[in-house]
Amino acid sequence: GAGALLLEDLESALERKAMIYGELLGGQVNSGGQRGTGSMTAPNADAVRRCIAEALKNSGVSGWDVDAINGHLTATAKDAFEIENWTEALGRTGKDFPLINSLKGMTGHCLSAAGSIECVATVLQLYHGFVFGNSNCTDLHPEIAAMIDSSRVPLHQVDVKPHIIAKASFGFGDVNACLIFKKFDN
Repeated sequence: GAGALLLEDLESALERKAMIYGELLGGQVNSGGQRGTGSMTAPNADAVRRCIAEALKNSGVSGWDVDAINGHLTATAKDAFEIENWTEALGRTGKDFPLINSLKGMTGHCLSAAGSIECVATVLQLYHGFVFGNSNCTDLHPEIAAMIDSSRVPLHQVDVKPHIIAKASFGFGDVNACLIFKKFDN
């Protein structure tokens, strides 16, 4: 599989009357260097939190501006660590935590194509005004349930109008990426 987004200067897109699905406010890429808790197959928690925080800063938004997260979440025991990193980076827990989902329950892990496919899914959520549910999620890991309210992990589509969604990819090689997308307001 694959996904593709065309990034274009807003002025140019408006001039040619392009259909604009969303805006990329900014982002961050970093590496944990396989130090501390990081390894070839798991990210360093400090680097993940730093990646999220710097993506928000580079985008000119705060953790409280994020309406939803399209996480890396692979349906493994490590998902609890990802949620912990999000709660710390955003400063939000419980019912104050944004809605969070993962496309991998629908598609499986698309490996090197995962980030691009999931970015397309993120932008489509903004454009159409919904947050998709977490397919094939039958029980929430107890460590996740201790950090965030279960309502923040939707099992079915939620018809909300997200304005800002964070998309993240963390993992293999201890390389992290976080992009901040915004609904285009014409």
